Amino acid sequence: MASLTYELTLAGLAVGSAAALTGIGLVVTHRATGVLNLAHGAVAMICAYVLRQLVVEWGWPLPLGALVTLLVVAPGIGLVLDRGVFRPLAVLGSNPARTLVASIGVFVLLVGAAVLLWGPGARDDAPVLLGDDPWAQLAAVVALACLVGAVTRWTRFGRELRAVVDNRPLAVLSGIDADRVAAAGWAFGSFTAGLTGVLLAPYVRLDPYGMPLLVIEVIAVAVIARMRSLPVAVAAALAIGVAQAQLTRLHPEGWAGPLVQAVAANLFVVALLVAALVLPGIGGKGRDALPPPVREGRVPGGLWLVVGVLFLLPLGLAGPDLHTAVQVPALAVILLSLVVVAGRGGQIALGQAAYAGLGALFTALLATGGVPALVALGLAVPMVAAVGLVTGWPAIRRHGLALALATLAVGVAVSRFVLTQPYATAGLSLGRPAGFSDDRAFYALELVVLACCLALVAALRRGRTGRALAALRDHEPGAEAAGVPVPGLKLLAFVLGSALAALGGGLLGMGLRAFDPEAYDPVRGLLWFAAVLALGADSLLTPLAGAALLVTLDAGPHAGVAAALIGLLATLTGRVPPLTTLLPSGPKARRRARQARQTTTNDTRVPPAAEGPAPPARGAAPRLRAHGLTLTYPGGTTALSRVTLDLRPARVTALVGPNGAGKSTLFDCLAGTLRPREGRITLDGADITARSAHARTRLGIARTFQRLAVFPSLTVEENVRLGEERGHVRGGPAAVERSLRLVGLAGPVRHRPAADLPTGTLRRVELARALAGQPHTLLLDEPAAGLDAAETAALARILAALAADGLTVLVVEHDPDLVRGIAHAVYTMEGGRILS
Repeated sequence: MASLTYELTLAGLAVGSAAALTGIGLVVTHRATGVLNLAHGAVAMICAYVLRQLVVEWGWPLPLGALVTLLVVAPGIGLVLDRGVFRPLAVLGSNPARTLVASIGVFVLLVGAAVLLWGPGARDDAPVLLGDDPWAQLAAVVALACLVGAVTRWTRFGRELRAVVDNRPLAVLSGIDADRVAAAGWAFGSFTAGLTGVLLAPYVRLDPYGMPLLVIEVIAVAVIARMRSLPVAVAAALAIGVAQAQLTRLHPEGWAGPLVQAVAANLFVVALLVAALVLPGIGGKGRDALPPPVREGRVPGGLWLVVGVLFLLPLGLAGPDLHTAVQVPALAVILLSLVVVAGRGGQIALGQAAYAGLGALFTALLATGGVPALVALGLAVPMVAAVGLVTGWPAIRRHGLALALATLAVGVAVSRFVLTQPYATAGLSLGRPAGFSDDRAFYALELVVLACCLALVAALRRGRTGRALAALRDHEPGAEAAGVPVPGLKLLAFVLGSALAALGGGLLGMGLRAFDPEAYDPVRGLLWFAAVLALGADSLLTPLAGAALLVTLDAGPHAGVAAALIGLLATLTGRVPPLTTLLPSGPKARRRARQARQTTTNDTRVPPAAEGPAPPARGAAPRLRAHGLTLTYPGGTTALSRVTLDLRPARVTALVGPNGAGKSTLFDCLAGTLRPREGRITLDGADITARSAHARTRLGIARTFQRLAVFPSLTVEENVRLGEERGHVRGGPAAVERSLRLVGLAGPVRHRPAADLPTGTLRRVELARALAGQPHTLLLDEPAAGLDAAETAALARILAALAADGLTVLVVEHDPDLVRGIAHAVYTMEGGRILS
């Protein structure tokens, strides 16, 4: 037994060492560049193939091949990625979500390139670099970690690296070449990826899909280390590797036995799932969501007619065998699910392949049990929607990069523990519905289903829910402040997306007449996501064009062309617009664009005076009070210390003080964005301390932001209408009109996208949106920021009119003239306390 334990420990150390290398590379790359490099596994795979090509195919000596691979090829890939992909994005100021999309593009591109060069088959003759001694691998990992730690702590480059990590703009102003630091980070990260690949290749199958996915799984160790601590990453990797090896001795009996064995054999997947869903995530709320798409005109009806004819051509011109064509509508439905989640919701969803696979699996299970195929598909969709609800609920609390990792972890876990396990898939049969067994009839059925799904998503894009989704995508904190129930709306998008993916997955399985787990591999899910983002995530043409492109290219003589092309387009994100935005717009959209260009400066004029009160007159408004609020940030900084504040109706209360005094923190506590550690907030005597931001908006507390929180993909009127629909009182179109007139936006400017307007006009849009919900309390965070003298004077007149109408108004402001002109009471803050 002791000998077995020792042997398993050695095996676990070998696996853990490779995982530790991955963690070291990811941590260093993220610390130097801020990029979560999901392409790390693809770089490892490419380097393993290069070493095999040099040594096995061309007969080079192993030491020479290893030196060229690890010291030339691997760092060279990193430098190419830095100069060709990520440095241009840094210059453009792209957020972490966009760089993550680019790294997914690199992943897909390298996988496609490997398939084109070496074929899709697995290789089992990869050369062994360090022999079978796990201690040698462990020594190499520890030495590398110590070297990186020493360089980071005791060298000039290490000091520059830490400076760039802490504050890149300040480091650049201090004379540090941040680009050189980033290039070194990419070169080193790719070196560790190459070392991981050549060490793993002899022990796992070397193929373009398996190894990248295997390396993705061990991203867990970097997540556990919060992308910062090398010792934590190395320790976590070794611990998980040894534990996974020791668990292989488990052989439980009973129905749960196969599942327990699957978990024991995939402990890194479990660690990734737990780390992504439970541990504090990387990234930040509202800072790293997918950017809003370029606003598009309506797709002309003639183009839809052309697309419809193209999809109908196989029925008229092709023969009876439509084996390839039947895959297109099914895949289009799957891609449509990404339009809902990523395009409309702005969320990074990397697990849609799992829901598609579950749709096919549940359909096959029900059909094998005797349920008619069409009924089985109809039952499978809500079943998978329920799975989407269960898995989406913990995921939606994450943001940006953490959400991406959470969805990826769910996708990998479903693939490893369900879709590829014999206990779940053995003995399955999946046929087509009665009456639709031949290809032509089934293809016609798919077209009908696809048309219905397109109509559903088109309806979702319009109206109240469509505006709320666009607001969520454009600016999540602003959407909350406008009254949008963000968690529920995210969950709706995830559940609908999982249902559509399940429907498409079931149709795909029926088209192939079999359940094939490889058709729903997580790597394929990354390809689908990259395709939707490259073509245009918010366009209904994207799933149609993407499905046709992917299926057609995959059916060609050269495998990997689709992945290479889509990957190349995705790596150019941020520099090349989505392809669907290049299509011609319809005549109505062109006419609106001409009208917007012809709009005179009077359309955005400063209102000369308040044109009457925005909300109708009302009685005494409820009173908002803060009672002894105390809030301490992590690290021990006290932002608020027993602050008490009373906001009275029909008065403008001003809050002034130096930067860092705690004004914004107090403001966010009143608005519901932050929750104090001690004290309470009451509205008309009722405790609302635990109420969320959107719930407080429904109670009549509206707010604006120091940094503009408008929704650029919506027009001015749509921005204001969203505030009316989600506010305290629904006043209908009349409330929208009153708000627009009050701030001087009732002219042609109301039809212009908010993205095209100057700062002063956008301040008025934000104020009009807050007023459209007819609040009784208005919280304004530096409302004069970015305004000129005339605009500031107009703002003062509006606020005076609102207070005279009975509103409770709180203004946090640095402009002393504005404060003196409008405030009935002024409070001064300093050091988290109110001084006077």
